[in-house]
Amino acid sequence: VKLVESGGGLVQPGGSLRLSCVASGDTLDDYDIGWFRRSPGKEREGVSCISSTDGRTVYADSVKGRFTISRDNAKNTVYLQMNSLKPDDTAVYYCKALHIRLRSDYWGQGTQVTVSS
Repeated sequence: VKLVESGGGLVQPGGSLRLSCVASGDTLDDYDIGWFRRSPGKEREGVSCISSTDGRTVYADSVKGRFTISRDNAKNTVYLQMNSLKPDDTAVYYCKALHIRLRSDYWGQGTQVTVSS
């Protein structure tokens, strides 16, 4: 499975971005998908994830109420809508796909999000 993230960029505090994670090579129907981020000098942080079976979502406390994860299996794409962005959200954002039975996982190359005035 190849994952390609897009949608990052420079945005002012309070602004919004929508990240996309497009998969090729396999259908995402059998994968749980997660968004992670890494800032310079910080550990990689799990941001949000969505299950393949029931669409259940989980969010880190730091983004709860501001970020929304969703998936469109017909388009083999997972989204991360990010609102009310803060400078602390500045990071490279990665998506990860985890096969629900085989437990094999795949990562994208990341997309940079910079929140600054």
